[in-house]
Amino acid sequence: MKVSADKNYDFKRTESKWQSFWDKENTFAVKNAITIGNKPKFYCLEMFPYPSGRIHMGHVRNYAIGDAVARFKRLKGFNVLHPVGFDSFGLPAENAAIKNKTNPARWTKDNIDYMAAQLKELGFSYDWNRLVITSDPSYYKWEQLFFLQMLKKGLAYKKISNVNWCESCHTTLANEQVEDGKCWRCGSNVTIKNMEQWFFRITAYAEELLKDLDDLNGWPDKVKTMQKNWIGKSSGLSLFFKIAGSEDSENEIEIFTTRPDTIFGATFVAMSPFHPLAKKLIKTPEKIAELEKMMHNSLISKDITEKEGFFTGTYAINPFTGKMVPVYVANFVLMDYGTGAIMSVPAHDVRDYEFALKYGIEIIKAIKPSNGQDDNTGKGSMDIPFTSPGTLINSGEFNGLFSEEAKEKISAYAEKTGTGKKVINYRLKDWGISRQRYWGCPIPVVYCEKCGIVPLNKSDLPLVLPEDVAFTGEGALSLKKLESFVHVKCPKCGGNAKRETDTMDTFVESSWYFLRYTLLDREEKVPFKSEDATYWLPVDQYIGGVEHAVMHLLYSRFFVKVLRDLNYFKLSEPFKNLLTQGMVVKNGAKMSKSKGNVVDPDGLIKKFGADTVRLFVLFAAPPEKDLEWNDSGVEGSFRFINKFYKTVISASEILKDVDGNFFIEGSGDEDEDEINDNGYKIVRININQNVKEIIYKLSRITLKTETEMEGRYHFNTVISSSMELINEFNDFINSEFNKETVLSKADKYLLKYFLNSIILILYSFIPHVCSEAFEILNGSLIENKPWPKIIDTGYVRESCNIAVQINGKMRDLIVTDINSDEPAVLEIALNSAKIKKYVKDKSLIKKMIYVKNKLLSIII
Repeated sequence: MKVSADKNYDFKRTESKWQSFWDKENTFAVKNAITIGNKPKFYCLEMFPYPSGRIHMGHVRNYAIGDAVARFKRLKGFNVLHPVGFDSFGLPAENAAIKNKTNPARWTKDNIDYMAAQLKELGFSYDWNRLVITSDPSYYKWEQLFFLQMLKKGLAYKKISNVNWCESCHTTLANEQVEDGKCWRCGSNVTIKNMEQWFFRITAYAEELLKDLDDLNGWPDKVKTMQKNWIGKSSGLSLFFKIAGSEDSENEIEIFTTRPDTIFGATFVAMSPFHPLAKKLIKTPEKIAELEKMMHNSLISKDITEKEGFFTGTYAINPFTGKMVPVYVANFVLMDYGTGAIMSVPAHDVRDYEFALKYGIEIIKAIKPSNGQDDNTGKGSMDIPFTSPGTLINSGEFNGLFSEEAKEKISAYAEKTGTGKKVINYRLKDWGISRQRYWGCPIPVVYCEKCGIVPLNKSDLPLVLPEDVAFTGEGALSLKKLESFVHVKCPKCGGNAKRETDTMDTFVESSWYFLRYTLLDREEKVPFKSEDATYWLPVDQYIGGVEHAVMHLLYSRFFVKVLRDLNYFKLSEPFKNLLTQGMVVKNGAKMSKSKGNVVDPDGLIKKFGADTVRLFVLFAAPPEKDLEWNDSGVEGSFRFINKFYKTVISASEILKDVDGNFFIEGSGDEDEDEINDNGYKIVRININQNVKEIIYKLSRITLKTETEMEGRYHFNTVISSSMELINEFNDFINSEFNKETVLSKADKYLLKYFLNSIILILYSFIPHVCSEAFEILNGSLIENKPWPKIIDTGYVRESCNIAVQINGKMRDLIVTDINSDEPAVLEIALNSAKIKKYVKDKSLIKKMIYVKNKLLSIII
């Protein structure tokens, strides 16, 4: 037979057909543990989107990766949970409501409806029965309950703190929302404001959050390192520097240091401009203005290139030397690390040294290199700053001690004399969850004139966000002006009370949504069932951007540990394996409207079909790498899908008398009477020599697919190999058979086995065309077909491809006999025209490295 190409693939009809079928039949709905027998579970989840109105190519890539994994796992016999939802609270919805004079709830719903239709048009295999929308009261009701339970345990609390404040928007801003000292939304100058805020006590779990990172073997090292650095554990000594001339025993500056061995070299104290004592210590109005300028500059840029500061006019007493040292405000001291104040030792710290030189501060050496020890310059002399451990000098009774011993003895002395204490510090600070915005989850407390802060009763939940609010851009003021919401009776005493009008940070919603997905019956009066959470969690594969490493991923880990301690389950970590996909870039830059390089998925789907878009984003680059957009690559993916479809159509005509429900088991006399437990016919046939090689190659690609789809997720190599094999299949058919050839039943079984296997391999990436192809070839659904079983044909390779490198660069691919020795491979390589360009004579060769059947590396 000869492969023909007389039928075109109608992607619009095919994709519409299968999307309608999947939706109608609820194909991807999944049951929980009780109803599925012995199937192993697999929970596949992509980070859910914010309903901005349209999905972009970054969304498409993220969800295509997850869908490929979910579909593969179903074929492998897993009970797969692959849910979807929308992270629907947040400032953009409120801003859109103000701009368009509509309600955020209506704007959000319209966007969700549109984006859900887009996701379905792409054919993602979600269980839509488990849809989560975080702005729905049936969802945030449970978030409010968690808040009350955390409040009772002391894990939620309110305190006064410094916050970024936008007067125009009337709200606090996260550090990430401050751009060049201005509000990211309105462009107004941001100021620092001291106000009461609600916090979650994440620091109570700092050590466990840090320690448990070591057990997350399925997480990228870079993400774990980012979290470790964010938590920022350090052991050291807190020391108390009394303010000179003050009789008040409480009037002192607490500093934190990891180098108590250098205390005798501390010649000044530096504090953050945000330190609560900074204003109190400053003596002149001019310095107050300088302080405010430094605070503003710190908002504009977090990267300190020029170390700047000023003398407050106040001195403190070094508790070990008894000397007065000047107190400076410095832009390099962080308020969110340690105490916000440090002892500065110019002789032994590069940063302090540069600052001391700039401002003419005394430099005293407290450590010298030990005998035979080089200093940090490698010169072996006492150059400063000397930052390595060494032997103490100019340090009173501690002279002669080595740094490590001195640290312990100085710390013990400080504790004994009450001038300091050993501490473990964390860079991590408690999570501020208050937002002065309307469109967020209401905080379920009231402020009673008599009782103070009073939590709502569980029976009062959900505290529903009112919709009859005027949207003026005033954030929480919109709620404060709503009398019917604000003025209530105290749940405790029945007296007059006012509701909290701040709403929760939207990261709270995304910190537990993966648990809500496990609840099948949303009418249940629980956030999730313990047995369901225990069955499905942890998420087996979580997929999303690395930009969420130290917020969403850290907060989710915290939330799971809190819920564990509230006796919801025994789970300690939410995500077993994490894949952080790269960005989609075009013309070397991340796609964005401002750069004018956005590619609209809707337009591509209309022109090429969903499978083409999916195939390109999975084929163009490994998922962890950035994907460079290429229009010709999209067109190439479209051509491949059409070629693949035509191959199946042509073959189907000659294979139509072979039932698709069969297994080939071994060789022997042709026998197709036995039936296995799944109702499949067992076929035993003698495999002809002419088909052994291509079946052997299929077996290798099947194994490669299993390897890549079980964790590495280099879909591009699977797709590339499949493309090559389909080309070889067409060449094989055209060379081995012609129109007059009568195929044996054995040949037909093998050819159908080959095509079915390739369809199953590609199904995870291009499910619409593969579902259609499988139905045409077999008259049945691909979802009911198990993963292809590998057939041992007894084929032994007689030749192999050897990569030839010259000075580390690939220059040719040669064919040699299998297991050839080095001289034989070299002879073939030197006869290659491509290699002759570089190696005209053997005498030019300085060195060779030969890896049998794989590589010949020549150094000239």
